[in-house]
Amino acid sequence: MSEQKQYEHEHLMPDGSIVRHAHEGNGHLHNHTHSHAKTKAVINRLSRAIGHLESIRRMVEEGRDCTEVLVQLSAVKAAINNTGKVILQDHIEHCIVDAVEEGNKQALDDLAMAIDRFIK
Repeated sequence: MSEQKQYEHEHLMPDGSIVRHAHEGNGHLHNHTHSHAKTKAVINRLSRAIGHLESIRRMVEEGRDCTEVLVQLSAVKAAINNTGKVILQDHIEHCIVDAVEEGNKQALDDLAMAIDRFIK
């Protein structure tokens, strides 16, 4: 069994920004930029969920009924889960297809780990 370590790296985003993050693994990193067809849709979904969550915070600050707050939290949770599904589909269609073509088994292991964490 190989030792799991944190490996930090950067991704160049379509808008030119750089995102730095780390993965656990054995040192094999993917080498793509995450420029996918659904990036704009994901960003729009996240922006709506953030706005919705901020309105829920205001509901709590105003002392609104707990059941109303719970219903709204449920809606945000569903929106986040659906956004994750879009990202997962996009990742499989682009990153995983490329990884399989390159014989990169680590990408499949990383995907399995990410799915496990996502569904918990």
